[in-house]
Amino acid sequence: MPARFAPVVSGFVLSCLMSFVVSGIATFRNAGLIDGFFSLWIGAWLPSWLIAFPVILVVAPVARRLVSGLVKAQSGKA
Repeated sequence: MPARFAPVVSGFVLSCLMSFVVSGIATFRNAGLIDGFFSLWIGAWLPSWLIAFPVILVVAPVARRLVSGLVKAQSGKA
């Protein structure tokens, strides 16, 4: 895969993993470790991921700019 797709692939992987972990924690907190927990978790994860992926594609460049500004500001003070 060409390197130009790295931001999209990164967003795909990050949104997949983060929404999987967060939805799992939320599902566990709300339902506990019940029979059918994994099915319930996946049912919560898929719509979460469908929202998280496009959001990450929009928010990631903003976050990179904010981090870049913070790092430059901090490195000038040291």
